[in-house]
Amino acid sequence: MENGETPENANEHCPGPSSEAAGKSDACQGCPNQEACATAPKGPDPDLVAIAERMATVKHKILILSGKGGVGKSTFSAQLSFALAAKDFQVGLLDIDICGPSIPKMLGLEGQDIHQSNLGWSPVYVESNLGVMSIGFMLPDPDEAVIWRGPRKNGLIKQFLKDVYWGELDFLVVDAPPGTSDEHISIVQFLQATGIDGAIIVTTPQQVSLIDVRKEVSFCKKVGAPVLGVVENMSGFCQSLTDFRFLRMTETGEHTDVTEKVIAYMREKAPEMLDIIAASEIFDSSGGGAAKMCSEMGVPFLGKVPLDPQLCKAAEEGKSCFPDQKCRVSAPALKIIIEKLMTNYWPSEMSVE
Repeated sequence: MENGETPENANEHCPGPSSEAAGKSDACQGCPNQEACATAPKGPDPDLVAIAERMATVKHKILILSGKGGVGKSTFSAQLSFALAAKDFQVGLLDIDICGPSIPKMLGLEGQDIHQSNLGWSPVYVESNLGVMSIGFMLPDPDEAVIWRGPRKNGLIKQFLKDVYWGELDFLVVDAPPGTSDEHISIVQFLQATGIDGAIIVTTPQQVSLIDVRKEVSFCKKVGAPVLGVVENMSGFCQSLTDFRFLRMTETGEHTDVTEKVIAYMREKAPEMLDIIAASEIFDSSGGGAAKMCSEMGVPFLGKVPLDPQLCKAAEEGKSCFPDQKCRVSAPALKIIIEKLMTNYWPSEMSVE
């Protein structure tokens, strides 16, 4: 428990040895350190001073949250970082999803290592103005499970914040795990003194996802983190008609691919159809989706991003969806959301841009 560090063998949801509740809270019952924590001197965590010094060179800090996993939160974090870097901002992307670090793949950085200097840990750079830090760079085997209790996860998040040398940053994007667990409490607690711009919450349209997003909004309000807005991801499946496969089902239930025939027929008989975007609802949005929920909870709705196979492919390949025209349905939607964020929250940065 040196320097107020939480012991690795502490119970889950440990309040920390420097907390006034140390050794006294319900979470402390049965912990081998309970007596030592209860009698230890209390005081401010000295690491918070080191974190404040590191974060003093970071202008804006944005948390990316989601109520559930699998809604595209990390994809949004990655593409937001690509977009901000493309505007010539200095950008850092911090992945605190300890058990499921997907950011290295989505930024095309798999297999990279972290290097240390006299200034601290150096981020891994995609471009000269886009640096990334993730536990994914520290695992000897990418298939290895990270089986850690809360205190050890919190210790690594603290180490990321106080030991990573980002230099001067315009934006630090923090990709958090889904839900409202120890990692979320820790990142807010560690960054509170340095100021958090707020959180962007990513969801899908159906009620089973929105139920948990409501909890996420409630969490933000309780810890004092402003909600910058909610993004409805996978809002309908959209794809160019020519990117579909067309199948004919036989009487035995087998499928025959007739794509070439259909495209050739359209090209000859109805060439105007070749530019049509086909759309379909994958998730039930009859309840009003994220827009209605935002209205009810009094938080901003940032917009919708369709489920675009080309965006999925860009994430798999670790690329930005913006430079070319392949992501023709998702990239414009993301641009609108990012421009709305810039206009609403960082207009001074836009004037510099």
